[in-house]
Amino acid sequence: MKKKFIIAFLLIGFISIIALGPIYADPIPNIDIKIGDNNGSSGTSSISILLLVTVLSIAPAFLMLMTSFTRIVIVLGFVRNALGTQQMPPNQVLVGLALFLTFFIMSPTLATVNETALQPYIKGEITQSVAFDKAADPLKEFMYKQTDSKDLLLFMKYNGYTGSTKPATYSDIPLTVMVPAFAIGEMKKAFTMGFMIFIPFLIIDIVVASTLMAMGMMMLPPVMISLPFKILLFVLVDGWYLVIKSLLISFNT
Repeated sequence: MKKKFIIAFLLIGFISIIALGPIYADPIPNIDIKIGDNNGSSGTSSISILLLVTVLSIAPAFLMLMTSFTRIVIVLGFVRNALGTQQMPPNQVLVGLALFLTFFIMSPTLATVNETALQPYIKGEITQSVAFDKAADPLKEFMYKQTDSKDLLLFMKYNGYTGSTKPATYSDIPLTVMVPAFAIGEMKKAFTMGFMIFIPFLIIDIVVASTLMAMGMMMLPPVMISLPFKILLFVLVDGWYLVIKSLLISFNT
């Protein structure tokens, strides 16, 4: 009887909700989206929206390649791989740390962009093309200081440059040349730092593997024994402090 009463009560409640729902439910607001103006020129507006969405989708990739983010996130990834801790720290932590370090390192450049390009454009003092040129100058100055002559000349000669030395100023170098030269230089420096990070942990792996082989414990994976020692070494030398310090110093040279 109790089960039948409970089932009947639930059915009555369900039917009541269905019957009274449309009466007490809030009306759904009407949403009207118009593309184009009153003259019917929707084609140009549609193309503009498509171009805007395309630019916004690829803008993060360009910004990452034009800032210190590339070197930082690669070095942090090398640290995790050298420790052999699999997914510790997680990718979200490494990327978040890389982003905040990027904001810290790029803060003078971003302040210059905001002062010379963004704020005058918002106030209507300069046009969009002028704002783009003024915003590109501080970024090109930052990339120019971090780019090697060999990497820069590689793309400049492909672009028609006939000189044999690095240009004295960055003003005449287009972004299409500066960005890839800066990107490959950043990856080279990050891999160099990663190699230096791997050396002490590689020595620990070799010592542990040789010891286990000498003891006849060949069936025991050396990674299980070396991992605690690598973590202990990294903690004792304050590894995260040294890595972040090395990254900050590398951008000041």
